[in-house]
Amino acid sequence: MKQSKKNNMIVLVLAVILVISIIISFWIGRYPIYTKELLGIVFSKIIPIDPFWTDKMETVLFNIRLPRIALACMVGCCLAAAGAAYQGVFQNPMAAPDILGASAGAAFGAALAIFNYGSGFIITVSAFCFSLITVALVFLLSKRVKGSGVLGLILSGIMIHSLFQAGTSFIKLVADPSDQLPAITYWLMGSLSGAKNSDIAFVIIPMAIGLIPLFFLRWRMNVLTMGDAEARTMGVNSNQVRIIAIVCATLLTAASVSVSGVIGWVGLVIPHLARKLVGNNYNHLMPTSMLLGAVFLLMVDNVSKNLFSTEIPLGILTAFVGAPFFIYLITRKGDIY
Repeated sequence: MKQSKKNNMIVLVLAVILVISIIISFWIGRYPIYTKELLGIVFSKIIPIDPFWTDKMETVLFNIRLPRIALACMVGCCLAAAGAAYQGVFQNPMAAPDILGASAGAAFGAALAIFNYGSGFIITVSAFCFSLITVALVFLLSKRVKGSGVLGLILSGIMIHSLFQAGTSFIKLVADPSDQLPAITYWLMGSLSGAKNSDIAFVIIPMAIGLIPLFFLRWRMNVLTMGDAEARTMGVNSNQVRIIAIVCATLLTAASVSVSGVIGWVGLVIPHLARKLVGNNYNHLMPTSMLLGAVFLLMVDNVSKNLFSTEIPLGILTAFVGAPFFIYLITRKGDIY
């Protein structure tokens, strides 16, 4: 009971940190929007308020700053939740959101759309659809793999991932080096620089469909760690829970990658950091991972757009931060999982 209260407090503190991080994120940038102006602009949409802010400030808030901050939180939250779900389902501490090839499929879809001169929305839709197609192919292939169903999924994911990665490499080879190739390369490195309200509208439903079941399946995912036989004695259909978790995590990964590009390490490192804070109990691990993921990617995005005059792709920064931190986690005393 004492540990549970401590974990609840950690979740509450992380929620407060996220709110503070969001407020600070509005202050940072070429056109800072401080709390007074932020509240004034927001409440002016509800009640009449005499403007004490400029029209440019309002435009920046609703068309640039708000979509980017919202997407950073949403993508970080979803990638961390997907990583935690995959690690629980596969009982593998190295499982990440791209374990079933969702990121490779999204990369191929985006590259194909860019190669055909698709618009920003077409690129997003193509990345999302090919991400889902990739995982569907993994499921179909795994049915024909002899032996463990989980092992079949992992092996199928490796194979399909390689195929779509090769497809992306071929598109890069034949793409126009003056405009298509740089656009594909930049997308593959991950960025939220082009975040729009339409992106939020596109991904909010699949993200909700993915997040809500994972949140309410937390205790059932704990049972998965005990093995299928133990799960049956507790009245839990482990195969059903496993499939639901995989489908939800896949939706989260596909939706996230479609609007942000390929951002690595979030889904691998953040769940491990959450375990260090609250332990392996998914009742607290899942919400902790969600909040940590949102805070982490929001902070990284703030550094990305403000450290230098030229924006740094998110995939580069998450690797620079994530890889050393993961080395620190795995070299500490104690079990990694």
